[in-house]
Amino acid sequence: MGDVAMTVPVLNAFVQKYPDVKITVLTRGFFTPLFSQLQNVSVYEADVKGRHKGVFGLWKLYQELKYERIDKVADVHNVLRSNILKKYFRFGKIPVAQIDKGRKDKKALTSKKIFRQLKTTHQRYADVFGQLGYPIELREAIPLKKEKMPSVDLPIKDADLLIGIAPFAAFKGKMYPFHLMEKVVQKLSESGRYKILLFGGGENEKQKLQSLVDQFPNCYNMIGKLRFAEELSIISNLKLMLSMDSGNGHLAAMYGIPVVNLWGVTHPFAGFAPLGQPADYVITSDRNQFPMIPTSIYGNKMPEGYERAMETIQPEIVVAKINDILQKIN
Repeated sequence: MGDVAMTVPVLNAFVQKYPDVKITVLTRGFFTPLFSQLQNVSVYEADVKGRHKGVFGLWKLYQELKYERIDKVADVHNVLRSNILKKYFRFGKIPVAQIDKGRKDKKALTSKKIFRQLKTTHQRYADVFGQLGYPIELREAIPLKKEKMPSVDLPIKDADLLIGIAPFAAFKGKMYPFHLMEKVVQKLSESGRYKILLFGGGENEKQKLQSLVDQFPNCYNMIGKLRFAEELSIISNLKLMLSMDSGNGHLAAMYGIPVVNLWGVTHPFAGFAPLGQPADYVITSDRNQFPMIPTSIYGNKMPEGYERAMETIQPEIVVAKINDILQKIN
């Protein structure tokens, strides 16, 4: 989801500069609400577990896409499926530009510890469109508009300061220890200043978040309450999002919401930080104590002992950062 969400501000910058160009986004149907505010952008669903599964399914998909009268293809994913589709489009003499993921530089960052800021994923996406003859500037990526709050059974008023917290990630090494997140939620709840909306997915995460709701007032478990489009509407009305190196930070950043970003065994130098966020909104684990960070690009490698890396981020630091940001913007 994070990869898809990162395309939104790039496409928003594109449509601001090239309003007469029609864009068809090929992605899972679930992600369609992400693009609802973008002019001249439509979604074509890739049913990769159904009729578009496998090589022959992708051929069928290519045949379907020909009816969309596509003139150029921007592959911002560069995976096996898109590489197969790329061959089909080139067979049909349709130009294709493909993302350079910077694998060599990322390997130098994670393996050789050549520690420097790499080109951001957002910029890599933008470069693909530049190859096709549509150069864009990311500074033109204006935030999406705030959506209307959906009808949810929550005691929320217009004047409430809504904080979103998304404490989970794909890998354990990217997740703030839950006992420390509990302290963050406790301190925010005790202040009495905020309504805290907890985001996640699945039954296990739902039960963990419910344990926070049961302990602390003004906390609300959002899992299972909303459709994805409604969840996006809620996120667009937040005053701040606290997230890991994960998709929810990118969802909030699409709407220009301040994102406090906690990083474990990965690092923002790899280029995956939410777009448009000040550098001091990022809080990283202590590399003096854990010098092998980043251990990998995606957080799937965790050397022995590195499960404790995020313990170097004290709850008091997180809460102070949140309070400071909200005091400045309100």
